[in-house]
Amino acid sequence: MASKKTCKWYDVCPLKRFYEEGSLDKSWVENYCWGDYLKCARHRMEEEGSYHPDNMMPDGTIDKSLK
Repeated sequence: MASKKTCKWYDVCPLKRFYEEGSLDKSWVENYCWGDYLKCARHRMEEEGSYHPDNMMPDGTIDKSLK
């Protein structure tokens, strides 16, 4: 099995901060940031240069509890 790579945007992504401060469940970063980041809506939008709010989740939903 090929090892997964970390998303190139991870270090500057707000999801990293949310995870590190305990506001975001580890499964999000495991499944997207450290996993299949190509299916991440944030990654796609970043690659396109499209605006997306900090509290947009990898599946494209907005989590209003994240600030």
